[in-house]
Amino acid sequence: MAMLIGELATRTGATTRALRYYEAQGLLESERTGNGYRVYGPGAVTRVRNIRDLLASGFTVEDVKSFVAYLDDNLPEVFTYSPTCANGYGVGAQRVAELEERIASLTRLRGILVRRMPWLAAPADASAGVDTAADADAGDESAA
Repeated sequence: MAMLIGELATRTGATTRALRYYEAQGLLESERTGNGYRVYGPGAVTRVRNIRDLLASGFTVEDVKSFVAYLDDNLPEVFTYSPTCANGYGVGAQRVAELEERIASLTRLRGILVRRMPWLAAPADASAGVDTAADADAGDESAA
């Protein structure tokens, strides 16, 4: 059963713009009708859902290209190790390392900001001796 781009968007929750982008990136293929409309096969639903799932997991579009051979089957909730998938695992390891680096950087920046403006700290930080917003409100309201 062939679908036009609007129907594929509805069935997958993707925007038509995202579908065109996936196609431009080589992640999705379509045929063209005589009047130029994109037409997708039934397998496109699974493929787009998998693309969106991998993107929501923290992978980039470039990363997803490493998984293109697996996008037409339902992806498992948890991937088991297989030597034949080493490239995908390498992409995953790289993404985790980059995320850990970003988390560490953001944590440092948050610490600097909270030290300069302690009333911005979350309530959990209060037990560590940092004033919370409620504590700051009880104090001098004219300081800014």
